[in-house]
Amino acid sequence: MGKSLVVYFSLAGDQYNVGIIKEGNTSIIAKFIAEETGSELFELETQKPYPTDSYSRLTQIAKDEQNKKARPALKADIDITAYDTIYIGYPNWWGDMPMPLYTFLEAHNWSGKTIIPFCTHEGSGLSGTESRIRSTCKGATVEKGLAVQGKVAQTNRSVAKKAVQDWLAKLGK
Repeated sequence: MGKSLVVYFSLAGDQYNVGIIKEGNTSIIAKFIAEETGSELFELETQKPYPTDSYSRLTQIAKDEQNKKARPALKADIDITAYDTIYIGYPNWWGDMPMPLYTFLEAHNWSGKTIIPFCTHEGSGLSGTESRIRSTCKGATVEKGLAVQGKVAQTNRSVAKKAVQDWLAKLGK
């Protein structure tokens, strides 16, 4: 079995349906996956931080970026060549991945890699992001993703962890 990596984007602060949080919903799920699989963790962060004091301001910026197909600059990147399996995590914003995910995905050669997506959401699930990842990451195998409601990740971590465990078991991971 090759090396695996969990790459994720997550925000704390004022978030929909959970209020002010200290740890982002996707971060919680990413850490469960890393713990269960022995994967390394890498958090994507943008050079220009998103606002965390106003969810409505955050979502308006996210919508504007999506409309412009923006590719926000990242603070750092990671060399993925040593990894065979890469779990990619993100919150679902406006039915898609946040634009920093596209910045990351478009910067790498995915040939021969296995990508396993996961997201947090408040009712919209994966929203077709698996197919967007497939079309962006040419040459990769994209496996069945996991969608966990953000409120569950925040308020019922044992249920969220069980969802991760069950999903990984179905994938044979």
